[in-house]
Amino acid sequence: MTKEQLIIFDTTLRDGEQSPGVTLTVDEKVDIARQLSRLGVDVCEAGFPIASPGDFKAVERIAKEVGPLTIGRKNKQPMTICGLARATRGDIQKAYDAIKGAPRHRIHTFLATSDIHLEFKLKISRDECLKKAVDAVTFARSLGCTDVEFSCEDACRSDREFLVKVLRAVVAAGATTLNIPDTVGYITPEEYGDLIQYLVSNVNGGPSIKFSTHCHNDLGLATANTLAGIRNGARQVEVTINGIGERAGNTALEEVVMAIHTHPNTFPVKHIIDTYQIYHTSHMVTRKSGMPIQPNKAIVGANAFAHESGIHQDGMLKNKTTYEIISPEILGLPSKALVLGKHSGRNAFKSHMDKLVKDTVYEDHISNDSKIYEQLFIEFKKLADSKKSGVTDQDLFALLDDHLNILASGDQAFEFVSLSIMSGSNMLSTATISIKVKDQLDVVVDAATGHGPVHAIFNAINRIVGCKNLLASYEVKAVTEGSDALGTVIVRIQQEKGKTSHVDKRPRLEEEDLESSTESDKNVFIGQGMDDDILIGSAKAYINAVNRMLNADRRYSRRHVNV
Repeated sequence: MTKEQLIIFDTTLRDGEQSPGVTLTVDEKVDIARQLSRLGVDVCEAGFPIASPGDFKAVERIAKEVGPLTIGRKNKQPMTICGLARATRGDIQKAYDAIKGAPRHRIHTFLATSDIHLEFKLKISRDECLKKAVDAVTFARSLGCTDVEFSCEDACRSDREFLVKVLRAVVAAGATTLNIPDTVGYITPEEYGDLIQYLVSNVNGGPSIKFSTHCHNDLGLATANTLAGIRNGARQVEVTINGIGERAGNTALEEVVMAIHTHPNTFPVKHIIDTYQIYHTSHMVTRKSGMPIQPNKAIVGANAFAHESGIHQDGMLKNKTTYEIISPEILGLPSKALVLGKHSGRNAFKSHMDKLVKDTVYEDHISNDSKIYEQLFIEFKKLADSKKSGVTDQDLFALLDDHLNILASGDQAFEFVSLSIMSGSNMLSTATISIKVKDQLDVVVDAATGHGPVHAIFNAINRIVGCKNLLASYEVKAVTEGSDALGTVIVRIQQEKGKTSHVDKRPRLEEEDLESSTESDKNVFIGQGMDDDILIGSAKAYINAVNRMLNADRRYSRRHVNV
């Protein structure tokens, strides 16, 4: 079977960030983009530049800083940096201004083509839609951009003959990629495959024109639809890490890649994804987005390689291939074997960490900051003393993730020092917390009561930081196995009404007012904390969220200073 190149188009930083409650900083987006480059992604949709000054800055920085990188890429070619734009000149110009610093750049413009969208949302005729689509692509090409993608929003509910008419016209205007989104996650694999085959056969764009899939997971069919598209002629897939995205999410990159890897004779395509980077990429996105992976998530979930059944365990002991179709090592999963203990010294720790982070994005951070080793070694020693079963690679990655999360949070106005809890049944809990406040010599100590220890901790922190926040969500997950395992706490906080933080939220993939995002989406801040004591981890996570909130307020204030 002759295999054609499949273009992996990752939209984690654009469509993925439209997940409710997800707001990434510019630095976090740049970090994720660097890892996507190492992963082998062909096209990175870095954002929606016209959405906000922050989004423009993120796309521009990714274009300039990540766009030229070739480290770890199998084809030795840099990743294409893409910016999204509605079919308007202002959007398209803004997108081009943001991406033009990348050696390879693409403008992705879109317009709805279904009658329901034309009549009720855009309130334009088919003829007006056709003209607007052609004008958008023509203008994009006039800017000197030779790589232009056009998306027919809600394509799967559009009239097929009209779709062909629009796609032929935009190809004539200079579009090089034609994206066929299942915007509302409505279609079935058989129908989607048939639609792709029909369009490939009837648009007649020539071999240089790529057809692309973009599937949503509202019915749980995103990956199946994408694979059906590949088998029927699509040569680009639009995906996100962990399948995050609008509503029920998008097609998961790792699922498509590993389906092709596991069935090499089924799909007539090849790709340049480095599968050993999948685990690290997945967990980086989880850490920075604050969206935990469901335990039974395919490929990257905690249970993906766990075997509870006695029959399964017996088979695994005799031969792993009895119940394991993918080796976890192929995905870059760290070993659960004990590697270091409390008697391990600095040299052994550094040597092992060097091997552990080699050829990952973590290597970039460590090589740029020599202090990280010393700080990590101190945390490692604390963990080794408390964790009697020994420290594993997963523990070490968790320590590193926690350290990088604090660095990515920006200025640390408040730092956790210590915590004391008094709690029991039939009584209010009392938390006494010590916090180091920036620019103050003395540690600040305060106490508060609450309905349970966590509630008391958060109340005590609020007294010190001087603001009251609403807890939008609280989650705990174990990093490793055992009763002495490290735990990660993820909290989302929202300022009470009247104390609004100003954080721009990305607009949805449709023609809507850019200011229409809800206040609840704009003002949610994610914090993460890790410790072998969940109550201490909770305090760290809440403080982390508060620091992020304050940094967001400062960024907004700087943008709006009167001069």
